[in-house]
Amino acid sequence: MAKVLVVTSGKGGVGKTTSTAALGAALALSGQTVCVVDFDVGLRNLDLVMGAERRVVFDLINVVQGDAKLSQALIRDKRCEHLSLLAASQTRDKDALSSEGVARVIEELREKFDWIICDSPAGIERGATLAMRHADMAVVVTNPEVSSVRDSDRIIGLLDSKTMRAERGERMDKFLLLTRYDPARAERGEMLKVDDVLEILSIPLLGIVPESQAVLSASNLGSPVTIANPDSAPARAYLDAALRLMGIDVPITVPTDKRSLFGALFGRRVA
Repeated sequence: MAKVLVVTSGKGGVGKTTSTAALGAALALSGQTVCVVDFDVGLRNLDLVMGAERRVVFDLINVVQGDAKLSQALIRDKRCEHLSLLAASQTRDKDALSSEGVARVIEELREKFDWIICDSPAGIERGATLAMRHADMAVVVTNPEVSSVRDSDRIIGLLDSKTMRAERGERMDKFLLLTRYDPARAERGEMLKVDDVLEILSIPLLGIVPESQAVLSASNLGSPVTIANPDSAPARAYLDAALRLMGIDVPITVPTDKRSLFGALFGRRVA
């Protein structure tokens, strides 16, 4: 049965869009059919991260309002045959989204794909609530910072109250994806440790994505890191997270700051 997954957070800039692309590509590489949907109307970026900005003709708003068919708006990834994109509009605002139209699009997507991954805008306004409304499960993306964790706690509350599952009295599976984690900074007390974040948010840990230039480089190339650099530490973290979403038990290892004696003496981290 198709699953609708929302990738969400309270704070902007934590890595929702790159995580949506990376997880979508990871699931597609495993043979699952995946559609990633950009709900950030007016500020779309998922098409850039996917390298499809020049291929957008029709978007989510066009389909919601009945100006285009879903088949006309879907963009199939050229690198991964099981991965598709439904882009957001860059010239409209979130008021153009209707609850009925979004429901119709999601139901149509359920008939075509194994996974529908909704890239939610940051915050708690209309676009975010519509992105999460039809979700079966959620990935809450947060950085190990107090403000990011606090905002994520508010989002967890919305997932438990503003979704169709909540209205039906059903439980929604929620998972924590910790991004931009730097073990050296965590040891120095410059960011929260993994256990601190888990204690505050109290949801299962899906994965830990370490701070890495590989993520930014992949985004600038217009490719999910799981495709552009599959051997990098962030890509491995996303690939393992995708396996966990599919119910496969993969142990989570917390990154550590491993230094050689030479590196410790001269302040250079070992690769």
